[in-house]
Order: sequence, then structure tokens, then C-alpha cells
Amino acid sequence: MKQLLLVFFGGGLGSVLRFMIGRYLNSAETGIPYGTFAANILGSLLIGVILGLAAKNNTLTENQILFLATGFCGGFTTFSTFAYENHVFLKSGDFMSFAIYTIGTFIVGFLAVFFGMYVVKS
Repeated sequence: MKQLLLVFFGGGLGSVLRFMIGRYLNSAETGIPYGTFAANILGSLLIGVILGLAAKNNTLTENQILFLATGFCGGFTTFSTFAYENHVFLKSGDFMSFAIYTIGTFIVGFLAVFFGMYVVKS
């Protein structure tokens, strides 16, 4: 039960922060979802750091990993919103934004995870 609560509270905090970033950074004028992009990239970097620390020298407990990686990062990052925003790009015929957003999110997201783990190992 304790582990479920850790994931629950971590996820809630992550979701609230993602909501705030989206409200601040997403552009209604251009329709470009900078907030979702930023949350997904920052979350990828953070999970790289968290799991890098956990792997490097066992500095994090299982409960801390559940709260931070599974809960917070899981609530902070969002695949469903990313998928919906891509649907909007495709529906409007904005194939260039669709391609840039999709490819950019995947490439920069992966690089952020690797960079986070690299920074911790250095």
C-alpha cells in the first residue's frame, strides 16, 4: 500500500507541474505545444539522472525510485497528450509540424535520458 501511495503522490505532483508548464508554454496562436515538448524532454532528462543515480551507487531506495521515476516522471511526462497534439497536426494538414514535433521529441527525449545518465556517471 505504501508503494501505491508513493506512486500516487509523485504522479500527482508531476501532473500538476506538467499542467502549469503547458498553461505557460503552449501557444494558442501558433498551436505549437512547447509545454508538452518541454515536459517530455525535462522528464526524460530527470529519469536519466534518477535511474543513473540508482544504478551508479545505490544512493536511492526502491521507494524513492517509485516516487521520483515511476510517480513524478510518469505524471510529468505525457504520451497521450503528445499523441493527441500530433493528431491535431495531421487533421489540420500541418505535416511539417507533425514531422518536426514527432521526430524532435523522440530524438531529443532519448538524448536527454542518455545525457542524464552520462552526467551522473561523470
